[in-house]
Parts: sequence; C-alpha cells; structure tokens
Amino acid sequence: MDQFVTVRVVQANGLNLERFQFDFDLTFSVFLMNADGTVYGRYGSRSDRHDATRDISMEGFGKALEGALELHQGYPANRATLVGKQATGSRFPVPEQYPSLRGKYTAKLDYEGKVVQSCIHCHQVRESERKLYREAGAPIPDNVLHPWPMPGVLGLHMDPKERATVVTVDTDSPAQRAGFRSGDIIATVEGQPILSTADIQWVLQNAPEAGELETTVLRAGVALPLKLPLEIHWRRNSDLSWRVTSWDLRRMATGGLLLRDSTQEERTTAGVSETELSLFVQHVGQYGEHAVAKKAGFQQNDILVRIDGLATPMTESGLLSHLLRNRAPTDKVPVRIARNGKRVDLILPMQ
Repeated sequence: MDQFVTVRVVQANGLNLERFQFDFDLTFSVFLMNADGTVYGRYGSRSDRHDATRDISMEGFGKALEGALELHQGYPANRATLVGKQATGSRFPVPEQYPSLRGKYTAKLDYEGKVVQSCIHCHQVRESERKLYREAGAPIPDNVLHPWPMPGVLGLHMDPKERATVVTVDTDSPAQRAGFRSGDIIATVEGQPILSTADIQWVLQNAPEAGELETTVLRAGVALPLKLPLEIHWRRNSDLSWRVTSWDLRRMATGGLLLRDSTQEERTTAGVSETELSLFVQHVGQYGEHAVAKKAGFQQNDILVRIDGLATPMTESGLLSHLLRNRAPTDKVPVRIARNGKRVDLILPMQ
C-alpha cells in the first residue's frame, strides 16, 4: 500500500459517474488507477445475502494491488490493453442530476445540519436508473436489472484469496463447455488484463446479450485461448435478493413483500408439494408504497403458490425479474396463496 496514494470517497454526492462506474450495491469498492485517471483494475465483489465477504479477502486484495503495480510499470506502453477497462458513457454526469434525486441533494454534504439526510448513498444511483425505465412504463433492461454479474452465472467460481483463479467449474455450464478447469488463472478477457473477480464483472457488465468472450487462461504456466459463450438471457441467472436495491424492486413488483424459499416443514404444513411454487412471506412492508401488499390482504407466513400464471418452483430473484420485465406499474397480478391449510386468491397491484 505504501506504493499507492490512497483516497477514500464516502458519499455519492458529486461523484463523477463518467469515471467511477462500479457495482453501486457494494459498501466497499476499490479503483486501482494511474494519476492520469487510467483504470488499471477494480476490486470488490459480492454474491450472497448472508455472507457479504465470501468473494473478497485481504490476500486477494493484495494480489490485485501487485497486479496493478505490474501494469503501472508497463504504462504507457500497455495503454492499448487498458482501453476496455475505462468508464463508458453515463446518462448523467453526477447522481444529483437524476430526476428522482434532483432538488433533494446537492454536490456537498450538509455537515452543519442534517448530514445523514444530505448524503446520496451509492445504491440510490442504481435505483434512480431503474426508476427512469419504470416510470416510463418500459421494461428494465437485463444489464440494469441484473447488474455486475458474478462469473458464477456462467459456471465459473473464483478463489477469493487468489488473483482471478478458478476454484470450480459447474457441470454443463457455459464455462465447462468453453474448456475452463479448476486452477486456471484468467489472464485476460476481451483483451483486458484481469486482476480480480471485479475485473471479470466489469467485462460481463458491458458484454452483449449473446455472443462469446475471448479469454486467455494460464494453465500450468501455459497461455491458452478460450471462447466463453454467452447464451441469450444469461444475466438472468444472477441473484438479486442480496442487493440493497432489491428493496425498491420489491416495492415495484411485490408491494413490499420479502420472500424466501419455503422449508420442507413449511410446505408439508401448508400442503404444498415440491413441484409447486412455494415462496414464503418472511416480511410484509408496513408503510407507504411498501405497504401495498399489506393493503391487498397479504400476511406474514403466507406461501405464494401461484402468481401471474406461474406455479412451478422459482426463487424470489427470479420472480422479481419476471414481474419487472413483463408487468407495467399499473397492472394488477393474480396471486394464489396457501394460508392455514387453505388456498386464497388475492390481487397484487404493480407499482
């Protein structure tokens, strides 16, 4: 770390969105940069609701730092390999220009007054982007609804303590079909040098809806080219449930319901089979727009067994994705629940 000049940014107010683009649901994200603004790499990843640090470690961070120093030693001769790592266009240059944030926040925190209320949180940037589509009655694109996919959506699982090193490859996954193996070190993707899982996520965030990614791996010290296929709708395999921004998605799609998979005991008690949809209502929002489901008659401990014609097993993430892609804010969706051993039909308004 003594070879870096470190700068900490603690709020999104005035954040240059044309330079700092990252997974806005994170509480920790690092840019490894040249003084001229060139990005060498990124660090910081998350994929799970319960274990926020599963995909990061001090060891892995250290190796990303070492990789950035290697790139710095070769700069600017290696500038061409870093072009794809640089920020892409942004709808607004700073967060406070988003319509849902405009007039509520300024570029600076109010340290003399209500400092907390004056702070733009990073997740509000993602929420504001989605609201633009939702309020226009347009489907939210997959790269906005399912941002910053982890390599796991393609079957690649990385070692958090190493530099972009594959631990396991899912059977019958795009990664396995491409030829990836445990122990492979991912050196480049789309020509970009890879320092971390977050670097892979950057490529995936900007990848097409279908196609393939040119990848180079180091296997036993030998560089091997691999083509990683992207099948249509590949992003939809990512899990939304851990994200802070999922709370606003729940407002839009399920009226403030927090759902989880039902346990075997809960399904048996409710008379729900394993082949049925069985999303357990863990929490019902109580206030404002998060109380829409409550007003529609939903209760804690209900089990959703059919919604919008869907009756087969599905995760909360999959349900949110389906409703936000296929239902407009004014739609009313039929829902069947299991409650106290009975089936009850309700209507859930979309927002």
